[in-house]
Amino acid sequence: MILIFLFITILSAIFINSKLKKQRVNFIAHKKYIDLSSHFSYCFALWSCIATIFCLFFLSSLIAKIISFILIILFNYFLINFLFNRQFLAKKHFEKFQVAVLSITAGIGIFITIIITISILLETLRFFKFVSPLEFFFGLNWNPQMAITAEQEVGKSSFGIIPVFLGTLLITLVAMMVAIPTGIMSAIYLSFYAKQKTRDILKPVLEILAGVPTVVYGYFAITLIAPFLKNFFNNFGVEISSESALSAGLVMGIMIIPFILSLTDDAINSVPQSLKDGALALGSTKSEMIKKVVLVSAMPSIVGAIILAVSRAIGETMIVVMSAGLVAKLSFNPLDSVTTATAQIVTLLVGDQEFNSPKTLSAFALALTLFIFTFVLNIIALAVIKKYKNR
Repeated sequence: MILIFLFITILSAIFINSKLKKQRVNFIAHKKYIDLSSHFSYCFALWSCIATIFCLFFLSSLIAKIISFILIILFNYFLINFLFNRQFLAKKHFEKFQVAVLSITAGIGIFITIIITISILLETLRFFKFVSPLEFFFGLNWNPQMAITAEQEVGKSSFGIIPVFLGTLLITLVAMMVAIPTGIMSAIYLSFYAKQKTRDILKPVLEILAGVPTVVYGYFAITLIAPFLKNFFNNFGVEISSESALSAGLVMGIMIIPFILSLTDDAINSVPQSLKDGALALGSTKSEMIKKVVLVSAMPSIVGAIILAVSRAIGETMIVVMSAGLVAKLSFNPLDSVTTATAQIVTLLVGDQEFNSPKTLSAFALALTLFIFTFVLNIIALAVIKKYKNR
């Protein structure tokens, strides 16, 4: 039956093609432009075949299949004639359709971001009904272990965010002190000093680190880095916590090295070769050319990579939860155990939680503050990049 329907469809397409060719001659005689008639015939055959095959597979009755096939042929016949007489240009309309699809896909990300922000904002406003914003943003104690309800005392918990964000900045600073110089110098070595075979081996190996799950880095921190640092500092009589900001920051920096290395390498390779050759022709050594020409030209992209790496470090969770601790301390000592905003969000939302409790709602306040902080950081990065590009 499929062959019979397809044979009838092809005959109908040939008939339509011959009819449209006659109409095309009349259009040309009246000096009207019209697309090739064979294009509409092919469309008729394609649409009819697809619709027919669909009906044959999803309809069980033979009469229903025959009636559906006849209706499909008639509908496509009148549709093709209508489009041909209206001088329908598929290319122009398809281009508009593509623009509309791209616009919708571009707006989806913005729409999702707005929805996420609104949902977090609403829960944060509920939190501020229980806790004063001044206490939250300027408080020096963070201890949301006791939920506050109408039946409990308000004063038994504290929601000061400063110790939490101080720990976040401390771990991020340690990570950047490891990742930025190592990543940039590794990119310079791979781009200018390493042989091609060495580059082909080292760069993929270094970029493999970016694909390692963060829980593996956390396990690496608590089993190797933390005991090593504890033994090392004990030899000098210095006490260090078993879960310290230093161990978490070191491992986080190792994790971010491939990120900075890859972006810096791309930025260096995007510098025009004529600038490099010109600097060498003027008598500069390779190191002078790198410092005074390549890094200066690639600085906007390098600064952007650093800012993105900072945002990545601020948002890291698993390494901090496993190796830095969960106690919020008002300390900037990297040897102490500290916590971060992401670690506290995980702690507050683990298990069965009541969303009418400030203990749970404080996680949304932390999330909104973290979101605003990284958003401002990205704006600053764009301004810095623009300034360097102007220079």
